[in-house]
Amino acid sequence: MLTRLTTPLAAAGVLILAALPAAAQDTDRDAEIRRRIAVLEQQLAELKALVDERRPAAPQATVSRDQLIADDSLHGLQFGAALDTYYDYNFNQPIGRVNLLRAYDVTSNNFSLNQANLIVESPPNLDAGRRLGGRLDLQYGQATETLQGSGVNEPRPQVYRNIFQAYGTYVFPVGRGLTLDFGKWASALGFENNYVKDQINYSRSYWFNFLPFYHTGARVNYKINDGIALNYWITNGTQQTEAFNNFKDQLAGVVLQPAQSVTWSVQYYLGQEHRDVEPALNPGLPTIPTQPGLSITPVVPYFPGKLHIFDTYATWQASPRTTIGVEGDWVLSRSQPPAADSRVYGGAVYAKRQLTDKTALAGRAEFMRDHGGLFSGVTQSLKETTVTYDYRPAADGFLIRAEWRRDFSDTPFFLTDTAGSVKDDQQTATLGLVWWWGNKRQAW
Repeated sequence: MLTRLTTPLAAAGVLILAALPAAAQDTDRDAEIRRRIAVLEQQLAELKALVDERRPAAPQATVSRDQLIADDSLHGLQFGAALDTYYDYNFNQPIGRVNLLRAYDVTSNNFSLNQANLIVESPPNLDAGRRLGGRLDLQYGQATETLQGSGVNEPRPQVYRNIFQAYGTYVFPVGRGLTLDFGKWASALGFENNYVKDQINYSRSYWFNFLPFYHTGARVNYKINDGIALNYWITNGTQQTEAFNNFKDQLAGVVLQPAQSVTWSVQYYLGQEHRDVEPALNPGLPTIPTQPGLSITPVVPYFPGKLHIFDTYATWQASPRTTIGVEGDWVLSRSQPPAADSRVYGGAVYAKRQLTDKTALAGRAEFMRDHGGLFSGVTQSLKETTVTYDYRPAADGFLIRAEWRRDFSDTPFFLTDTAGSVKDDQQTATLGLVWWWGNKRQAW
């Protein structure tokens, strides 16, 4: 038994002893292969690093400064929409339900859509590196007939009727910044402006109704310091989107802020408001190869008489809840002889007291001497007093405004319920309801 086992074991031992040198040789060969692989990997890594070092950098997704500014202007875009409605009752019960000398509350015993507005604005933002901006105001409703619809000044009112403002802005890097606006903008002549929510009263003063509503041209503003800003305009004329003569009206003005609570504007306007061509209002088919309504019929003789407007107004924030305003104006319009020149002068005072967070009480009193009838068509001394009560059910976006107003004159002028019969006064009661929406804050 032992012999049978010994023979195979011996044979296996011989085989193992024979295989030992071969196994040792395989181990050395594997080690050499591994060493060479390690060397090759190191050389490959060095070669890759060298290639990467010399390869041109891949283009990166970069955004230019101009693109950043453009994107910022979109983020800074401001929107506003407003709806202004009213009901007015004239105690004279005038024929035709017409309230004379009113800018907006023009109809009596009538539920009225005064105006619906849409505003889009991108103001410049120097902190963000954006020097350009612009604004567009669209206006619809009854108020367009006051602001945009008169053929007295506008050669083609139907073309621009719904565009209240449309201008572009650029701030040139001069000193604190020289701001240029080009296009059509609301006039800064006079204390009051268009949007009811930003005014002290619902109805507008004689001076708002008389002074220019808008201009088209170029204007520049330069702020010397925190207390002084200068303005200069060059325009087609008063309420002229298109010019009706070759003269360009001009304005020079200064805005002063002697204290944080006081703002004072002083302005002089020089114009020439006489046509050099005959009007072609409500035109039919074109008679010459150009747009309808453009006239080539000259006014002969043409009279180049000038219009002079001196306007000043100030606002004093007497306390966080009390606002005081005052306005003074003098206007001279040269007339073609033998007609006499027209002179209009006077002013207005305003006061508003915020009673609670939701309620306020305001008043206005004004005087206008209309010598020559440039405003009313009759030489007369006009006066009016207005009391306005505000209620804001919401913090922002809705205003209920109740108002009583009395207009009176030294001459019988105001309509009554009898044709041909006039009185020296008119009294009205008005309820205005105003809504507004959007991300545009502060005064519009």
